[in-house]
Amino acid sequence: MFMCRAKLLGSRAPNSLARGSRKLHSKFLKVSEEIVDAIATGRPVVALESTIYTHVRRNGGVPATIGILNGIARVGMTSEELVELGSTAETGSALKVSRRDLGYICGLGATGKHLHGGTTISGTMALAHLAGIRILGTGGLGGVHRGGQTSMDISADLTELGRTPVAVISSGCKNFLDIGLTLEYLETQGVCVGTFADGRVGSVDFPAFYTRDSGVKSPRTIANEKEAAAIIYAQSKLPVYTGIHLANPVPVEFSIAKGELDGVIDESIHLASMEGYQGSENTPFILAKIKEASGDKVLQANRALVQTNVKRATRVAVELAKLEKEYDARV
Repeated sequence: MFMCRAKLLGSRAPNSLARGSRKLHSKFLKVSEEIVDAIATGRPVVALESTIYTHVRRNGGVPATIGILNGIARVGMTSEELVELGSTAETGSALKVSRRDLGYICGLGATGKHLHGGTTISGTMALAHLAGIRILGTGGLGGVHRGGQTSMDISADLTELGRTPVAVISSGCKNFLDIGLTLEYLETQGVCVGTFADGRVGSVDFPAFYTRDSGVKSPRTIANEKEAAAIIYAQSKLPVYTGIHLANPVPVEFSIAKGELDGVIDESIHLASMEGYQGSENTPFILAKIKEASGDKVLQANRALVQTNVKRATRVAVELAKLEKEYDARV
C-alpha cells in the first residue's frame, strides 16, 4: 500500500514526479506511517541510507531509513526490516542502488524477482524527496575522481544534488577524489556548498572525510545548525530546485593528518588502475587498501564522522521545523 499522500510533496515536487504517478507509486514505493505522520505534523525528519545505524531519536528527530526490500522502495524501515536487509548485505546479495537502478530493481520486483538493495546518496535523495523529506545525514559524498576531466568518472551524487532539493550533510569527499574538481562541478550544477565552522573564524577548508583539512577552501562557511536551517528554508521558499551540501568535518580528536594518508592514497590509486578497477568498483577497492594501511585509525574516524553527521543533520532538522512553524504561521 502506498502511504505517501500528495500533500506531503506540495510545491516542492516537480510536476514530473506528481503528474499521474499515484497508481505506479502504490506498487513500487512504501512510506511508513510514522514518516507520513511526522511530515504531516511538522516534526523533524532525517533521511538515512540503509547502511547507517544512528541515534536520531536521541536528538529529537524521526529517522527515515531508506532502502529497497523485496523489490519495493522503503522510506522508514522497522528494526526487523533493517536486520533482513543487513543480512543480505553481509552475504553480498543486496544490490547497490543509485537513481539509475531504482526502476530496474522495483521493476524486477513487479515480475516476481524480489531483490534487496542499499541506496546510495543519489538513490536516497530521490526517494527522500518523493516522501517530502529535505535533510539527509550520511558519511561521505561522492565526487569527481582524479583524472575525471578525461575519464568522466563523476559520482551520480553530484548530479543528484543539482536537481533534487534535499540538503545532504556529510564529512565532505573521500580523500582520494579530486576535491577541487568536485567543488567546481557542484558550482556548475548550481549547488550551494558550505562547511560548518565549529567555532573557527574566517574561511575554512572543505573537509576530506577522514581529515578536517583538505587544502581546498570551502565555498561558504556556516556558523551553526540555525544558519543551516535558515538556508534550507529560504531555498525552499524561493523556490530553488537544487540540493544543498553541508560539510561537517570529522571531530578533531579523530581527524587523520592529510600527509599521513597521501602516500597510501597515491599507492592505492595506482594499484586500482593497474588491476583494472573502474567505475563503481574503484571506490571500495581504494577504501579497502586505505583501511589495510591505516587500521583502527580509519575505522574510528569513520564511526565518529557518521555519528556526528547524523547528530548534526538531526539538529538542523529540528531548527528547520522551528523555522517553518514560526514563519509559516505568519502567512
